[in-house]
Amino acid sequence: MMRALDDRLPWYRTMPPSRRSAVGLVAQSGITSFIAWHEDPEAQPWIAADVFAAAPRELLRSVSLQQTLQLIRTVVSVFEERIGDADPAMREPILRYSREIAFAAADVYARAAESRGLWDARLEALVVDSILTGEHDDELPSRSAALGWHGRGECAVLVGVAPRMLDVDVVRRKARHAGCDVLIGVQGTRLVVVIGREAPSEDEREPEPIEFLAIAAQLAEGFGEGHLVLGPAVPGITDAAKSAKAALAGFAVADAWRRTPRPVRADDLLPERALAGDPLARQQLVRTVYQPLRDHSSDLLATLACYLDTGRSLEATARELFVHPNTVRYRLKRISEIIGWDATGAREALALHTAIILGAIHDASRERAQRPPQPSPHASPGKGTVGG
Repeated sequence: MMRALDDRLPWYRTMPPSRRSAVGLVAQSGITSFIAWHEDPEAQPWIAADVFAAAPRELLRSVSLQQTLQLIRTVVSVFEERIGDADPAMREPILRYSREIAFAAADVYARAAESRGLWDARLEALVVDSILTGEHDDELPSRSAALGWHGRGECAVLVGVAPRMLDVDVVRRKARHAGCDVLIGVQGTRLVVVIGREAPSEDEREPEPIEFLAIAAQLAEGFGEGHLVLGPAVPGITDAAKSAKAALAGFAVADAWRRTPRPVRADDLLPERALAGDPLARQQLVRTVYQPLRDHSSDLLATLACYLDTGRSLEATARELFVHPNTVRYRLKRISEIIGWDATGAREALALHTAIILGAIHDASRERAQRPPQPSPHASPGKGTVGG
């Protein structure tokens, strides 16, 4: 029997001696079980299941279901060659018993797969929850890798409404077609998907990676009706909490924008997030809009503020600043080149106006903090003062 396994199964020959011994133990158990079953066919269900009970647990992880079926087929073939040919009446019992052994093997692997699936689901929920709360540790990359996460490049978090009947296979299938990995979690009525893609190859022939917004549009089918907000791209899975915070903040205020696209970037909701008290949005507006203009030229900042205060009127801005309208046009063009925002658009004008207000508040509070304290007018005079 063992010689037949060694001759017919190449994977068996390459196994370590301890694993070969365990496989041989299962084969010997099957022979003993067949003899017991042939003497008492009524014991068939229990005896067939006992064949795999003798196998160590780690054998299930090192021997696949396909290899197990090859093992059963080899053992049955040896039985038929040595016993069936000598006694044709034994062919039917061998056939019936091999069927029960095959079903027993399928049951063992099915239960193992179900147990692994439940464990993976719990681990995935834990990983997504740690990303949302920002309370993750150094084990986050290893836990993600255990779930099949291969992304080593940028990642982003997508937040939307969970459908009534969630089919995660739809989301995973769409993600595979887009060439990215996903981690999926449900937080109450929200569906959270962490999207990751591998770092771009240095090969110039490699196609450009799909934009995260395009990936989010493909995944929209797996979400319920409602807003779909995409957080900004971050370098890797360990920074995903930053993207998650922005996406959650944007999802909370998406109703405030009457024409919110689906999906929408969280950065496109910066004005609403800032007005709702999101500190990240306020800092980003001041850092990306107000400070570059203030540091570049006071004329540009003054022109933008005046242009927005006058209802985006070139003539009114020019009159107030005592310049030509073409000068205002030139300055607005320079502003767009510096910060990447176009003040002539209504939506972007709202974000720019919010940034100017927040920046002015920020500068005023900083000046008050740096100003030396003034003595109180009601303080009693100290020693050495006249008229004391």
